[in-house]
Amino acid sequence: MRLRVLCAVVALVSCKEAPARPAVRVAAASDLTVAFEAMRGGFEQQTGHPVDFVFGSSGQLSKQLVEGAPYDLFAAANQAFTDPPIAAGACSAETRAQYAEGQLVIFAPREKVAGLAELIEPRFQRIALANPELAPYGQAAKDALIRAGLWEALEPRLVYGQNVQQTFQLARSGNVEAALVSRSLAKEAVAVDPALYPPLKQSLVVCGGGKNPEGGRAFAAFVLSDEGRRVLAREGFGLPPKVAR
Repeated sequence: MRLRVLCAVVALVSCKEAPARPAVRVAAASDLTVAFEAMRGGFEQQTGHPVDFVFGSSGQLSKQLVEGAPYDLFAAANQAFTDPPIAAGACSAETRAQYAEGQLVIFAPREKVAGLAELIEPRFQRIALANPELAPYGQAAKDALIRAGLWEALEPRLVYGQNVQQTFQLARSGNVEAALVSRSLAKEAVAVDPALYPPLKQSLVVCGGGKNPEGGRAFAAFVLSDEGRRVLAREGFGLPPKVAR
């Protein structure tokens, strides 16, 4: 009888499911919304790690990390925004890697436009860009307008989004006539001459504030893998040379 009870207890214990892994918390620039959501299924299937994304401006996410936000990975739209959390000890410099190069475009869904110079025309009464202080695409847009000699003339017409995703939605909804955003969000758009703005070297870094640093490293590896690079290219990102890791 005692043997039967012991066997039943052993069987009950062995049948208990292993504790669920905590989700990988990924802080990501808002231009990655479509690309990272497209990667979710493949990553979770391959690794068994569930993943949660928090999208926002690189500047806001960088500040959150410095202040102790519990993220396992930070994917910024420009490498410079990974510097503060690294300096604060929130993220590991050794894990930093460029995963893409961003491309700035003019998105004007209800108007035909061939280039920046046309934005001076009266039909473009409101032009949106992301906050240059927080969003790399906003800073790139400002740089492009300054170098094109258009900043002073267009500044009174500018409307600022908190991040590039919100900026894109302002044009998509018709609240502005045009927006300067990322190719990843507006594939049917007109490219801005890359010579007008510094390269957007989009970089990621593994961080230690979350509950699943192993998952953070795994997601970084997935983004940098052939499969991750295929998704990024498909969604409008330029790709840096592949580096063996």
